[in-house]
Amino acid sequence: MPKRIGIEVSIAIAEGVKLCDVDVISAYPITPQTHIVEHLSELVANGELDAEFIPVESEHSAMSVAAGSSAVGARVYTATSSQGLFLMHEILFIVSGMRLPVVMTVANRSFSAPISIWNDHSDIMAERDIGWIQTFAINGQEAYDLTFHAFRVAEDKDVQLPVIVNLDGFTLTHMIEPIELAEKEAVEKYLPPRKPILTLHPDHPITMGPVGIPEVYTEARRQIEVALLQSYPIIVKAWQEFGQIFGRGYHPIETYRTEDAELIFVTMGSFTENAMLAVDQLRDKGQKVGLVYIRLWRPFPHKDFHQAIGEAKILVVLDRAITYGVNSGPVYSEIRSSLYDKPKKPYIQGFVAGLGGRDVPVESFIEMAKIAKKAKKEEVSQYIHFDVKED
Repeated sequence: MPKRIGIEVSIAIAEGVKLCDVDVISAYPITPQTHIVEHLSELVANGELDAEFIPVESEHSAMSVAAGSSAVGARVYTATSSQGLFLMHEILFIVSGMRLPVVMTVANRSFSAPISIWNDHSDIMAERDIGWIQTFAINGQEAYDLTFHAFRVAEDKDVQLPVIVNLDGFTLTHMIEPIELAEKEAVEKYLPPRKPILTLHPDHPITMGPVGIPEVYTEARRQIEVALLQSYPIIVKAWQEFGQIFGRGYHPIETYRTEDAELIFVTMGSFTENAMLAVDQLRDKGQKVGLVYIRLWRPFPHKDFHQAIGEAKILVVLDRAITYGVNSGPVYSEIRSSLYDKPKKPYIQGFVAGLGGRDVPVESFIEMAKIAKKAKKEEVSQYIHFDVKED
C-alpha cells in the first residue's frame, strides 16, 4: 500500500524524480529550489538512483546540459527559480524549438531589484511564451503528482515538448506536508521508459536546431504553437489515467463551490487554499461565492475555463505578478482576452497581491470580494494593486 508521510515538499519531489528513473540531472543551486537537487545528489551518491548528476556553473549551463542530454535520448530533469530561470531564458526557446521533452520544476520566486528570495509568480509569468507546457500546484501532493504527469506528457510521441511544474517557493517547497508517496510498480505502470523519436547519434546523423532562413522560420515556430495546442487532449488523458492508477484525479481547471456562484475567485498556486477558506466563510454568511483555480497555464484551457465560471456575474482575479506598463496582470489579461468574444460575460475585477512573499490571508480575499461588488455596482472598471503602502 502507498505510504502517506509527513515530508518536506522539495524532498518529496526529488523522491518522485527518483521513481521516474531519470538518466540525467543537471543542477545549479538557487533559493528556494536547492533542496530538490541537493536531495537528488544524495540519492545518486548513495546509489539509490542510477543517473548522471551534473553540477554546472550556472543555470544557462544547466539548461544547455539538459538540452544536449535529452537530444541523445536521455530522460532529463532539472529545477530552478527566479533569476536562474531568467539566466536559462536563451536556451528555453531552443529546448521547445528542438522538441526536447525536458522536465523542470520551477520554485516560483520574485526577482530583483530589489533583491527578494520570497515567493510570487513574477519569474514564470516573464516566461509565458517559451513554448513549454506549464502546470501549477496548489499543495505538496499536487507538486509531487504533477512531476510524474510531466514526464508522461513530455515524452508522449504526439507531444515531444518540455514541461514546467510550478510550485510556490518557501510556501510549498520548504513546508512539511502529509504526502502519499507512490509505489515503484505503480509509477512504472503509468510512466513507460522513454522512446525517443529522433536522437543525435554518430551512426545515424541528423540535424537539430539549424539556421532557420526566412523561408522556413515562420513554419518552424508555428509548429511549436500547433504542438502546444494539440497537447491538450493528451494532457487531460494523462491526468485521467493518473487518477485510475493513483486514485487522485486532476483537471486543467478546478472548481470549488461554484454550483450557483455569482462571484468567483480565480487563483493559481498555494493561495488557492486561502481563497477556499474565504469562500467557506462567505458561504456561511449566505453569499453565493465560489472559486476557480487554474492548474494548466500553457496551453491555456479556454473551454474548460468558460464552462467553470458558468453564469457568474463577477470574477475576482488574483495576480501575483505585474504586467508593467499596461496597468494589468498576466492572468487578468489572459482571462479578459479569453472572454472578449463572449456575448454575455462577467464583470472582471483584477487584483495584484502577494508580491515578494507578502501574505494574502483569508481576510484579504473577503475584502477583494467586497471591493469587486462595489466596483461592479458603480460600473467602474479597474485593476487594483491590493495592500499597497501608498505613503
